[in-house]
Amino acid sequence: MSRVSLSKSSLAKQNRNLRTYERYLPSLDLKRKQIMAERAKEVMACEATRREITVLRERVQEHLPMMANHEIELSDLVSVRAVRIGEQNLLGTRLPVLEELEVERRDYGLFSMPHWVDTLVDALIEMMTLETRLALHERRLIRFDEAVRKVTQRVNLFDKVLIPRARANIKTIKVYLSDAERAAIVRSKIAKNKRQRETTI
Repeated sequence: MSRVSLSKSSLAKQNRNLRTYERYLPSLDLKRKQIMAERAKEVMACEATRREITVLRERVQEHLPMMANHEIELSDLVSVRAVRIGEQNLLGTRLPVLEELEVERRDYGLFSMPHWVDTLVDALIEMMTLETRLALHERRLIRFDEAVRKVTQRVNLFDKVLIPRARANIKTIKVYLSDAERAAIVRSKIAKNKRQRETTI
């Protein structure tokens, strides 16, 4: 840390800095709280998607026990053809947004597959959609965590470093200037008394 200059101009600069820091700190803290609130919403959305995945799995296990029959070829019934991810700017945080998910059904003969395969394909498409959404929620949470960490560092920098340092500098400069002023008054009185003594002699 460089030594602060003990002058009136330096005092004015430190006062200006302190006012600036104190003006920005509340807005930074508000931003941190807003990002944390949005993160909490994202956590809830993530948990809701996880519950939907669990419910879908249970529903498939309950309604399609015939999937256990390994003689029927069920692999590659559906595949993801395209995923388009956009970007959302929320409170200065760039977040991924699912714009499009294109799922392709494999052609299969109606008479070569059992009737319940259509229900399974619908469930697989729903599961792919849910898993894509879940992956997106998790990526958004990572971005929110980074944003919270950065803004918290800034809040701490202002609150625990810059503001206390500016206040300490102001106090030091004021003490020095008042001491210098007192010393100047004392010197002028001594000089005045000396001149008076010299004129009386």
